[in-house]
Amino acid sequence: MATKVSKTRLQLPENVRGELVTLLNARLADTVDYALQLKQAHWNVKGREFVALHEMFDSMATELQGHADLIAERAVQLGGQAHGTLQSAATHTTLPEYPLEARGAVEHLSALAERLAVLATAVRAAIDTADGRGDKDTADLFTEVSRGLDKQMWYLE
Repeated sequence: MATKVSKTRLQLPENVRGELVTLLNARLADTVDYALQLKQAHWNVKGREFVALHEMFDSMATELQGHADLIAERAVQLGGQAHGTLQSAATHTTLPEYPLEARGAVEHLSALAERLAVLATAVRAAIDTADGRGDKDTADLFTEVSRGLDKQMWYLE
């Protein structure tokens, strides 16, 4: 179901903008959730690799916050509202819950890679959806996010 959007001079039909705002908010929920999962790993990783992973997870979370900002701002540009609260993310995320018992490097790397794969797949689908609805700008935004996620997967794997 499409989100209600406000009037704008953008050359996209209102119903398309509403659909894209819904899509953007869905990916925003996943992105906020994944950024917080990265922080969970950052705070709790233990072992010989602690320093390197602690810093990498923090850097990755910061990058995700940048992606979330782009996604949220695009939703507003299209005449919608960004739903970026913790409560909204918790309600709408499609990512599996993070295993709170994870401690060691392998456990965290595996858990993060599994969840990143879900997010990356959803973002790739969002590229195709936005492109199919005639919004090259939103498709390009999701492409930028996808490239960043691919790089993060490379680091995790």
